[in-house]
Amino acid sequence: MFSKIISCGIRGVEGYQAAIETDISSGGLPSLTMVGYLSEEVREAQERVRTALRNSGFLLPPRRITINLSPAGLRKDGTAFDLAIAVSILCCLEEGLSEAASQAVFLGELGLNGEVKPVNGMISRVYCARQAGFSRCFVPRENVKEGTAVEGMEIIGVSNLLEQAEFLRHPETAAGHWFDGKSFEKSLEQAEENFPDYADICGQTTVKRAMETAAAGRHSCLLIGPAGTGKTMAARRLPSILPPITLEESIEVSKIYSICGLLPKDPPLITKRPFRAPHHSVTAQSLAGGGRNPRPGEISLASGGVLFLDELAEFPGRILDLLRQPLEEKRITVTRLNGILEFPADFMLVCAMNPCRCGQFPSERCTCSESQIRRYLGKISGPFLDRIDIGVEVPPVPYGELRGTGRAEKSQAGESSASMRKRVEKARKMQEKRFAGSPVRCNSEMGSVEIKEFCSLLPEDETFLQAVYRQYGFSARGFDKLLKVARTAADLDGEWQIGRVHLCEAVSYRSFEQKYWGAKK
Repeated sequence: MFSKIISCGIRGVEGYQAAIETDISSGGLPSLTMVGYLSEEVREAQERVRTALRNSGFLLPPRRITINLSPAGLRKDGTAFDLAIAVSILCCLEEGLSEAASQAVFLGELGLNGEVKPVNGMISRVYCARQAGFSRCFVPRENVKEGTAVEGMEIIGVSNLLEQAEFLRHPETAAGHWFDGKSFEKSLEQAEENFPDYADICGQTTVKRAMETAAAGRHSCLLIGPAGTGKTMAARRLPSILPPITLEESIEVSKIYSICGLLPKDPPLITKRPFRAPHHSVTAQSLAGGGRNPRPGEISLASGGVLFLDELAEFPGRILDLLRQPLEEKRITVTRLNGILEFPADFMLVCAMNPCRCGQFPSERCTCSESQIRRYLGKISGPFLDRIDIGVEVPPVPYGELRGTGRAEKSQAGESSASMRKRVEKARKMQEKRFAGSPVRCNSEMGSVEIKEFCSLLPEDETFLQAVYRQYGFSARGFDKLLKVARTAADLDGEWQIGRVHLCEAVSYRSFEQKYWGAKK
């Protein structure tokens, strides 16, 4: 007797199809053997499945049972194959089940009492099933909502093996759940915006403008200034001015969170742009991803949103240098003995740091020596700084603005995240129109071709920029980033032509490097 059942595993953040082939023969001693390059948790499935079948009332015959998980050259991890293994055995034992089982995909972990337990990564697994041409999936009941995030798939929840067997005997009784686009869109629209508002920040007009520019062009940003001036406050409010996450982006990000077991239950989607703020004690593996069974790290969890590194100088240099390649390529490659995996890394980087150990440089209140300042700032490498698009100083807040009695504070009254977000969305629409039909989405992603086409300057502005280039000694990468930021500043002002004022603003965002790091050379 032979049967073949389909299940799906996870490799990186994508699913792969696995065939569970079962043969029950009368030759040889009674046994149950599993083969196919299996991890320890998959190999242990033979005991879970055998006990679950017995406790559900199914008796295994005293014969030789061989189970192969194909493709045999790909390592199988996780417990999601349990249900498919049990179904493949049932199809060998009971005639009439194979036809219904061959048209579906089975996903789920088994308890010893026959209970079907939830598993992580359900969205990726169901996506894989759809790509393989299936339209029906049997999953644990707790995973039903998550599975219905995939359009075109019928998701049937099962509680135990007895219920699963009944569904196979009588397929017409299996009530499936389908993707409801309107319901998911409504969930995205009604997502509770619990991010703090920029209206809470007193003054700091320049900082707000810098954060608005960063959000409009998806630029990386560094906030530097004395302790207690509002750097962290400004960074944590950045998601409040980013455009709402789209349904497509939500599903892609939800795949990552599902694999890590961080997906909310209702709705089973990430409905807000992620904001990840790992502590400076984070390890390379937890930041970049990896492990014995490689899983996404903080870099991937921030995809579609913001990765915030507070107290930047406290991070080890080797940890910061891990970000250099993902910032450029928007993905991170993890190489292991079992193969090479790619995780998404499409995030906005926002950093905050004090200018010295005491946090008061360059004011007279600074108590650090020149060597201490140099050593503190030297923790940040030049190549890392070169990948920062926008650097802004966060000065101390004057008493009048702090108490709400100054002119600046009165003029900024009502400048909330909502009003800033409208300008950001308007600038993003200009970019969508500009890059229509191109893989480029935002100004920060422009290559040399796009820069030449969309960052043209008037002759007098070209002369000005040439003088700036000679004075500051920008690298080629830094010069391109300056033009990209100028392009975003023009978009925020609704201008198609980059002007002198936009170039000056972009230059001001690059002057931090010379002031703090260049001054100590």
